[in-house]
Amino acid sequence: MIPLVDVQDLAFSYTNDPAHSVFRDVSFSIRRGDIFCILGPNGTGKTTLLKCVCNVFQGWRGTIRLDGREISSMKTSDVSKGIGYVPQNQVPSFPFQVRDIVVMGRAPHLNVFSSPAKKDRRIACAAMETVGILSLEERPCTMLSGGEWQLTLIARALAQEPRVMVLDEPTSHLDLGNQVRILRVVKGLAEGGMGIVMATHFPDHAFIAATEVAIMNKRSFAQKGPPEEVITDFNMRDAYGVDVKVIQVGEGINRKACFPSL
Repeated sequence: MIPLVDVQDLAFSYTNDPAHSVFRDVSFSIRRGDIFCILGPNGTGKTTLLKCVCNVFQGWRGTIRLDGREISSMKTSDVSKGIGYVPQNQVPSFPFQVRDIVVMGRAPHLNVFSSPAKKDRRIACAAMETVGILSLEERPCTMLSGGEWQLTLIARALAQEPRVMVLDEPTSHLDLGNQVRILRVVKGLAEGGMGIVMATHFPDHAFIAATEVAIMNKRSFAQKGPPEEVITDFNMRDAYGVDVKVIQVGEGINRKACFPSL
């Protein structure tokens, strides 16, 4: 079966000098139902990698295929129909209503002279319902909490009707309750057949949701595989430079968890 997204030997440099690559030799594949989590310290290139996968950044070296087609040969709108991108730390500047923000996700399906039709608004409503914010559709986006705004961005990407969702640290700066809500939405999308790529600073979130994990460090994937094999005391210490203890938690939770050793 052809992967939804297939990345092979990817490298990127802002200066086009391979000796100063942000990252290099990165390879992974995403299939229906996968949740691929990327961990790693700040400044290792996680955001840059995600922007390359979405073709937001161009000039990368290597191969990125979407449903078997190289995205370098595809129209931007066709890439956006296949891959939905949720950036980090995007702050609303104007008080658009939530439904209008979500309808903006229909842009890849419209031409420059057309306006959203009833079908587009119906799809946007379905996206808001999927992530649980339909009751907020008339609220100005500048009056949303951090968690509500993050769900709005996910709904906007979902309105693109993508097969793959790429999320850049979707739970950063959120309280525990909103972190759980975001993870539930992400798992629900994967269970519905979508492929997920997610950068995160929370190893525990990988234990909760991921089917595969990679640790990005020293300009490449230092480790890649199942969460239980990748997120270890040694690998966390090697990546972050601090002592970490990975412990099996029982009492109804029955999964591993990661604790810093102070």
